[in-house]
Amino acid sequence: MFTAPDPGLLRLRVALRAVLGIGLAVTVCEAAGLSPAASVAGGLAALLALFTVADPTVRGQAVTTALLPAAGLPVLVFATSLHDVPVVRDAVWLAVVFAGVHARRWGPRGNALGIFAFMGFFTAQFLHAVPGLLPELSAAVVLSLAAASAVRFGVWCVERRTPPPAAPAPLDGKGLARPATRQALQATAACAVAVAAGQVLSHERWYWAVGTVWWIFVNTASRGETLVRGFRRVLGTVTGVAAGLLIAVPLHGAPVPTAALAAVCVFGVFYTAALSYSWMIFFVTVLAGLLYGLLGVLRPGLLGLRLAETGVGALAAVLAVAFVLPITTHAVTDQWVRRAVQAVHDCTAASTRRLAGDAEADPASRAAELDALLTRVGQALAPLVHPLSPLRARKARARSILALLDVCARETRGLAALAAAPEASHDARLTAACRRVEAAAETLLGAVPERVLTASVSAPAHHPGAERALTHLHGLERALVALTAPLCAATPARA
Repeated sequence: MFTAPDPGLLRLRVALRAVLGIGLAVTVCEAAGLSPAASVAGGLAALLALFTVADPTVRGQAVTTALLPAAGLPVLVFATSLHDVPVVRDAVWLAVVFAGVHARRWGPRGNALGIFAFMGFFTAQFLHAVPGLLPELSAAVVLSLAAASAVRFGVWCVERRTPPPAAPAPLDGKGLARPATRQALQATAACAVAVAAGQVLSHERWYWAVGTVWWIFVNTASRGETLVRGFRRVLGTVTGVAAGLLIAVPLHGAPVPTAALAAVCVFGVFYTAALSYSWMIFFVTVLAGLLYGLLGVLRPGLLGLRLAETGVGALAAVLAVAFVLPITTHAVTDQWVRRAVQAVHDCTAASTRRLAGDAEADPASRAAELDALLTRVGQALAPLVHPLSPLRARKARARSILALLDVCARETRGLAALAAAPEASHDARLTAACRRVEAAAETLLGAVPERVLTASVSAPAHHPGAERALTHLHGLERALVALTAPLCAATPARA
C-alpha cells in the first residue's frame, strides 16, 4: 500500500498538505479561545474542505470552497436547534441526505457541497451540540475553512504544479433513469432504516449508522459497487477498532501524543484514499477514537458500539440497493465502457485531423479523458473482479475487458504523443489506419462505420515517427476487435 507508485509524489504532497492545513485550522481555533468541541468541528471542516473539493481547476476549487459555508452552516443551525426534537431532527436529516446525494448530478461541486451539508448535521450529533454552542461551531467552521484555504491556495497549491485529471461527467438520464435520483432515494431509505436501527442500539451514538450509510454511497453508482464498498467499510472499521483499543484507549486523551497520532491518521486518510477504501476507513476509525479521547468520553465499549452501528448501517445500505430502485452493475458498467470506447474513437479522430495538418486538433486531451474514464470503468467492474465474487465467468470477462482497455489506453497515449510529430504527417498509411480504428470503435458502439479507407499510398520515406504511430494504431485496432467478444457476449444474471 505505502510502496504503491506515486507519480510526481502527488499523493504524498496532498497528504502532507492536509496535515499542515488541518493542523493550522485547529491551531487557529485554539488561539481564538474556542472550546475543544468547537476545535474538533473546525478540524473536521478543514478535513472535508481539503478532501472533498475536487474541481478540475484551482479557480473552481476556490469557488467551491467559498460556497461550503452556505451549504454547511444552515444545516448546522437546524441540527443544533432541533437537538431536543428527535422526530423533526431525523426528518430534516433525511431531507439533507436526499438533497446531498441528488446534488451529485452537478458533478464535483455538487458532490462536495452535498457531503459538507451532510457532515454539518453529523458533526452536530457527534458533538451533541445544543443551540448555545452554535456561535462557537460556526466561528470554528469559518476560521478553519479560511486556514485550510490559505494552505491550499496560497502556501502549498499542489494543483498548480500537477493539475489533477478532470473527473468524468456523471452518468445522466431523466427522472428515475438518472442514477443520482435513484441513489438519492436509495440513500434516504437506507438512512431511515439506519436511524431507527441505530437508535435501538444506542440513543446517544445512533448517528454512526447513518454516517456509515452515507459514506458507503459516496462515489458508487451501482448495486455491486455499493456492496463492495459496504464490505470494505466494515473491514476497515473492524481493524480500526482493534487498533483503537491498542492505541487510543491507553492514551486517555493525553493532548500531545493524541495530536501527533491524529496527524498520522490524517496523513493516512489522504495518502491511502485513492488506493484502498479499507485502509482509509481504518485511519478514519482510529482518528475518531482519538477525537473521542480528547472529548473525554472514550472507553472500550464505545468502540464496540461504533462497530455495531457500522454493521447496522452497512446492512441498511445493502437492503436499499437490493430493493429500492436497484441499479445493476451491468447497466452502469456498460455505460462507462461505451464512454471509454467513444474516447478511443475521439482520440483517434483527433489524431487523424492532426496528421492532416489541423493544428487545432488536440488528441492529448482526449487521451487524458480516456485515462480518467478507465479509472471509473475499474470502479464499476470492481464488484465483478473482487476475490469473493462467485460469478467466475463474469469475473473472467470483466478482467478481459479491463486488460484490453488498458491496451487501448497505452496505445492511445502513444499515438497522441506522436500525432503532432512533423515526420509522422502526411502519411496515407496513418490516415487509413486511423479510419480502421474509428470503424472498429463505431462497430462496438453500435454505429454504422463509414467506409474504411484502404489506401496503399505511403509517404515518400518511412520515418521512424510514422512507423511508431502505425504500431500504436495496429495495437488499437487489435484491442478493439478483441473487445467484441466480451462486450457482445450474452449477459448473465444481473449483479
